[in-house]
Amino acid sequence: MTLKKLIERNSLDPGHGKVVTVEDHPVALFNVSGEYFALDNTCPHRGGSLGWGKLNGEVVTCPWHGWEFNCRTGEALENPGIKVERFTLCVKEDGIYVEW
Repeated sequence: MTLKKLIERNSLDPGHGKVVTVEDHPVALFNVSGEYFALDNTCPHRGGSLGWGKLNGEVVTCPWHGWEFNCRTGEALENPGIKVERFTLCVKEDGIYVEW
């Protein structure tokens, strides 16, 4: 695995998420009170973009049908057996990196 830079440090405000692309793969990146988390961007229900979902604490709600996922674990709140892939991040002085 190698580190791939996602964004500049401090360019994503706390309480927000965004979609970034790593080698043509969309990744949902979230800033939860200064702690960063990355998930596969695609909701397993119907393919909604989790990066465009509403973030409440460490829970993101898919904008299409309201499925909720914990950013820290990737687990669906309604059914922990359903998960989206989580990616390991590295925060450096010059940016936020993902292990890819």
